[in-house]
Amino acid sequence: MKMNKYILALFGLLMVTLSSCEKPFDQLEIDSNKPVHVPASLVFQGVAYNMFNDNGRPFSAEMRWNQFYCSNYNYYANNEYTFGQMPNQFTTLKNVVKMEEEAKRAGLADVNGYAALGKFFRAYFYDQMSKRVGDLPLTEALKGIEGVSPKYDSQKVIYIQILKWLDDANTDLTSLIAKGETVSGDIYYNGDLKKWQKAVNAYRLRVLVTLSKKDTDAELGVKAKFAEMISNPTKYPMMTSMADNLEFKWNNFNKYPSNPDNFGFDATRQNMAAAYVNLLSGLKDPRVMVTCEPAGFELKSGKLPSDYSAFLGASSAEDLADMSDKAGINNGAGFAPGKYSFQNRNRYYKNYTAENTFIVGYPELCFNMAEGIARGWATGSAEDWYKKGIQASQAFYGVKDGVNTMTYSRTGSMAAADQVNYTIDFTFADYYAQAGVKYDASKAIQQIVSQKYLAFFMNSGMEAYFNWRRTGFPKFDAGVGNGNSNRIAVRWIYPTTERTTNATNYKAAIQSQFNGTDDINDLMWLIK
Repeated sequence: MKMNKYILALFGLLMVTLSSCEKPFDQLEIDSNKPVHVPASLVFQGVAYNMFNDNGRPFSAEMRWNQFYCSNYNYYANNEYTFGQMPNQFTTLKNVVKMEEEAKRAGLADVNGYAALGKFFRAYFYDQMSKRVGDLPLTEALKGIEGVSPKYDSQKVIYIQILKWLDDANTDLTSLIAKGETVSGDIYYNGDLKKWQKAVNAYRLRVLVTLSKKDTDAELGVKAKFAEMISNPTKYPMMTSMADNLEFKWNNFNKYPSNPDNFGFDATRQNMAAAYVNLLSGLKDPRVMVTCEPAGFELKSGKLPSDYSAFLGASSAEDLADMSDKAGINNGAGFAPGKYSFQNRNRYYKNYTAENTFIVGYPELCFNMAEGIARGWATGSAEDWYKKGIQASQAFYGVKDGVNTMTYSRTGSMAAADQVNYTIDFTFADYYAQAGVKYDASKAIQQIVSQKYLAFFMNSGMEAYFNWRRTGFPKFDAGVGNGNSNRIAVRWIYPTTERTTNATNYKAAIQSQFNGTDDINDLMWLIK
């Protein structure tokens, strides 16, 4: 009897084994330890973080290309505009698709928070990629195995779709807000769709301003869309204060890029750039004293830290060897080294949180409103919005009417005894009365975009550069330090994967746009 039981058991085991061998290959290759499906909220977190992380963090290469600061030490970095491949956001866009699928799998309606924000993310990532390279796969993209060689759509078609996605996202969010719906996994607004709607509309204004060179194109309808948005705040709710900012908040785990851990590594290898510092100091703007430190060389010459002329940036076009020598010059005991200003030690190296980083901010919205009105796209007061933008940015840095206390490091160390306080008197009325600040319709675009540039300091990715590329303001320095034959590049090149796996469509796109050459100095449709 026992033997029969053993035989039956072995027979059963054999049958199980044989049946498992009959499973199709696509089932056998599944790793049971890896999840096939995850909550939409979890995918949402990754997409939201990539939106911030992949397009220009503070004190990154992108911020050198914005000419906010310079590297003066060639071993680690330089100030050249030798753009390589564009940041490839298609992987993140696949996750947007997955987020939408998982929301539906969980039983949500077709119009749900993740689907609405999915439209915003699609618009955001396509905007970030297209304005770097030009045409992109769109109508045939993101179809997986069904579309491994997607054709390219023109940049114009892409921007028509971007504007539609953003408009549709606004419409969907309106209906979801009315129902009291929310989303989980939100690292920015804690699921508050009202604030997301304001960010979506602020971004749509950014896109419309991005298209300023195409404002006569009837299919794009830039002027009409802009006018509709600002004349109908019920349909298109807008940001009303800094509390509405779409921004990344740093903490002791996600540390601000300049922090106590790397002070000894890069504090003296990164001096400030002339395009930013000299514009501020020339306008006698206290923001320069908050973000920068007076140059040790200027203080040694007898200037006070409260002198705006004591703040001096290096030209991003300067020969790197010359910049390195000037940045490291010994000014003697009691003075920080160098002929240039460095980032303010007290603000950026004192802790791990420094300042929040805007992805889309209220000051930019104010300046975009001002620019559109100044261009005649809608009625309203460009000056009022211009002033609101300046005041919002200055308030972010703690600049207020009355006595303002500033801090700098006397010798460039972080020792408490080395931190020196000084005060300046400031009134916005006096600041605004200056010829270089007071709104002048004859040079409105220059003023608006220049002040927007100052508000973009270390935030909003490469919007400062994209605005310069579009308008020429403020003046960027070009020369030997830029590399690229002393030129500032105007585009990136396509990813290598396009050249190897989608060669036919890639070559056709390059031929139609740039006569067959994928070059960083060629003008794309957007800026012609």
